[in-house]
Amino acid sequence: MKVKLNRVNQAVHFEASSELSTVKVNIDGSEAIGGEGKGVRPMELVLMALGSCSVFDLHSILVKQRQQIDDIQVEVEGKRREEIPQIFTDIHINFFLKGDIDEVKAAKAAELAVKKYCSVHDMLAAGGINITYSLKIN
Repeated sequence: MKVKLNRVNQAVHFEASSELSTVKVNIDGSEAIGGEGKGVRPMELVLMALGSCSVFDLHSILVKQRQQIDDIQVEVEGKRREEIPQIFTDIHINFFLKGDIDEVKAAKAAELAVKKYCSVHDMLAAGGINITYSLKIN
């Protein structure tokens, strides 16, 4: 796997691309280092990676369980330490499900999705980050 970042302007706005997709992602730094709000910040991308990895797995498991999924939304919130580097210390994932979904099956699916199948979770947890999740149906 390989990604490429191309500088877009004289500040810290970059456009990222992957050899696996034609989609471009705009990345920008904070205003403190010259960012202009033209993209997401790197630490936000980490949260997005965790949220997307875990929800893809959750969706896949629920489909295999023959659950009727009308909608899935995910919110991921991270807390960072004060000292530099300001790494995440705690991350919480909130899954919001709508549909005809069995609570017991959904809970098992979320456990598997986050703790077993999501490789982003495993990388972050190996770095000492406390990762929790919750599940709300309808």
